[in-house]
Amino acid sequence: MAKKMSLLRGAALAATVALALVQVPALAQTNSGSALPAATAPAAAAPTPASAPAAAGPATTEPAAGSGPIDPFAHGTAAAGATKSAVCSSCHGPNGNSSKDTPQWPRLAGQSAVYIAEQLRLFRAGTRDNAIMKPLAATLSDQDISDLAVYYQAQTVAGLEADPSYWKAGSELYRRGDKARNIPACIACHGPVGRGNIAAGYPALRAQQSAYVQTQLTNYANGSRYSGTNVASADPNSVMMFTIAKRLTPEDIRNVASYVQGMR
Repeated sequence: MAKKMSLLRGAALAATVALALVQVPALAQTNSGSALPAATAPAAAAPTPASAPAAAGPATTEPAAGSGPIDPFAHGTAAAGATKSAVCSSCHGPNGNSSKDTPQWPRLAGQSAVYIAEQLRLFRAGTRDNAIMKPLAATLSDQDISDLAVYYQAQTVAGLEADPSYWKAGSELYRRGDKARNIPACIACHGPVGRGNIAAGYPALRAQQSAYVQTQLTNYANGSRYSGTNVASADPNSVMMFTIAKRLTPEDIRNVASYVQGMR
């Protein structure tokens, strides 16, 4: 009997040693940072220390000041912008389609969110000179701007009719430019159907109010669209537009404005 018990104790000891040897590789994997096998993975993560920072807030949290250019798509939501656009609609119309009876106000529906956000910041800073928009934009936070920009891009622009007397000449200038006067084609930046170029910051022009386009091209030509000396750094594309607009005659401006108003 004593001999039998001794044999049993020896077998148990051998089994214990074998089990320990099997578990050593798994412990080595854990310490080296390698993935644990499913069977040996911990049941729950270690508790977070009391001093650990709180979880990051939602994407719509106000961006930190001085954090650089703000991407409206990363921070804004169309739902929030719809609520905030109530004040804007008195001039820019429901869903950003200003009325043909108020052609001095641009249509914002379908406009690039990046462009809208940039212009609102320029209004807020006073770089873009407009007696009505400057005080309104001064009340907007970066979050407000992102929400409004994303909302208006999501809206569908309503079409208007081009003036039949001028749109054909405007079409030629928009699509081909005028090499003799060193005027590049508008299509190069604003696209074949006027959708603009988001990556480059060029605005959409399709279905824009003709009167508004005329005013802005005229203001580019006479230098009154912006104020201050830091325009080039605030809006790099303005340098190009100042140069091109100065080469346009009043008739050119009228014609191309009529053409873009009729674009779909």
